[in-house]
Amino acid sequence: MRKLRHAEIPRPSPEAVQDLPRHPVCALLDNIRSIYNVGSMFRTSDAALVEKLWLTGYTGTPAHQNLHKTALGAQDTVPWEQAEAPASVLDRLQQRGYTLAVLEITDTPTSTLDVQPTHFPLCLVVGNEVEGVRPELVERADLALEIPQYGAKQSLNVAVAFGISVFDVVRRYRSFQPERLPPAPRDWAS
Repeated sequence: MRKLRHAEIPRPSPEAVQDLPRHPVCALLDNIRSIYNVGSMFRTSDAALVEKLWLTGYTGTPAHQNLHKTALGAQDTVPWEQAEAPASVLDRLQQRGYTLAVLEITDTPTSTLDVQPTHFPLCLVVGNEVEGVRPELVERADLALEIPQYGAKQSLNVAVAFGISVFDVVRRYRSFQPERLPPAPRDWAS
């Protein structure tokens, strides 16, 4: 085994990413206070090839230069849109058949292992670092995805929790849809 050099790592160009089929997963980031967390979620969204990020409330956008420090160019490869109110975005997504899944601790948690083919397309709703997902958004959700935690703490950094959840959901989707998948990374180099 040897570590690959940067130039050896197979990946599509930023232009080619625009033409790749995306996973039927989007995320609504509501009232994320740290621009660095938002940038990190952009970078993770690029890696997971999600459809789109919706930035609502006071969540910062790529117009903020500090986002670029953690997004590392993903702000240019991930489709995104800003909207003041999350409810209007969720209304549109529900009308288009999206399952709304909040990333939150609730009295009825769902493991990402229990996500079913009928839950796609799926919108992952992520809330504020301190307050979590707004109660009125939790009430609208179809699922509450919860990450098991085995230590004394009851929460993770929002960008870390987003990364775990979005990759779990994408892996779950890929397990159901092998014939309609974006190409595997090794195929990009050919």
